[in-house]
Amino acid sequence: MNKKPILVTGGCGFVGRHIIKKLLPKGVPIWIIDDLSTGKHPDTWLKGWEKRERKNGVVSYNKNNAEINFLYSNALPVFLDMTNKINRHDLPAFSDVFHLASIVGGRSVIDGDPMLVGLDLAIDSTLFLWLTRQRDAAERILYASSSAAYPTQLQVKDAAIALKEEFIKFDGGNLGQPDMTYGWSKMTGEYLSVLAHQRYGLHVACIRPFSGYGEDQDASYPVPAIARRIAMRKNPIEVWGSGKQGRDFIYIDDVIDMMFQILDKVNDGRGINIGTGKLTTFLEIIEVFKKIEGYDAEVKPLLDKPVGVQLRYADTAELFKIIGKPKFTPLEDGLSKVLDFAKAEINNESVDLF
Repeated sequence: MNKKPILVTGGCGFVGRHIIKKLLPKGVPIWIIDDLSTGKHPDTWLKGWEKRERKNGVVSYNKNNAEINFLYSNALPVFLDMTNKINRHDLPAFSDVFHLASIVGGRSVIDGDPMLVGLDLAIDSTLFLWLTRQRDAAERILYASSSAAYPTQLQVKDAAIALKEEFIKFDGGNLGQPDMTYGWSKMTGEYLSVLAHQRYGLHVACIRPFSGYGEDQDASYPVPAIARRIAMRKNPIEVWGSGKQGRDFIYIDDVIDMMFQILDKVNDGRGINIGTGKLTTFLEIIEVFKKIEGYDAEVKPLLDKPVGVQLRYADTAELFKIIGKPKFTPLEDGLSKVLDFAKAEINNESVDLF
């Protein structure tokens, strides 16, 4: 087994924390770079771990021979330093880099502050600049793109279709109109992933996750927000837009498992969908939650709220081709875990994911 450390940029965010949880059994040191703009400080989720201050701003957490090193910093200056061979924080050479660091949030962020989100262009380009200039810095890179990179004209009410990887082509095809600056930046990051492999020979896997959900997700996202309203037995239950918007909801543990498998089997930077291939509306999510909780309530649409595209779901043919038959957590099972977590938070009960 490769014992080199693993880097997770944006590792304090929702997806990052779940990646780290899955990485711990590998028994290799894990490094995190995160400025906590949206993530949670490790002190809050590495409870009971021994903490010590290392030099150059790095904090180390240890427990049962597991080691997590946290660098509280915006990733951009770190990447630029490393490109210029300035290793202020004593970063080691890595086996894998999981690149999640980005300006991201719910629709209020994506629609409300597109220039801020546009900083993702700089974050991604400097990552690849570093890794192509310092070829021994990492053996493999996983770039986390998004289904937001797909053309929005394919996601409208009367013309929505399952989104295929081939709908984004960098060989002269029509790229269409991605979803705001977030979608544009992710599509550009995918192009950099392809170039990093083609021009520089790097092992790069690129994923396009659809609507991941799970425990400990920020309440600015719709599933945990709705779960909290259900847990508090609100009546009416508010939903942004009409609630008829549809997404491809996939449980976070399934996303991470597929992410690891794609990194093992794809090296050419091309984007691979991670989704279930099923379309579920927010109204249907509410109905499942109400069934789990065993109560009924009116639904109140908030038509003045940003909602994004109408319908977005994955074509999973390429995913099945690459990793065989994936395991999908049933929607009701995943939502039950989210609802239990929401109840625990509301009741100020301690929930230990680690």
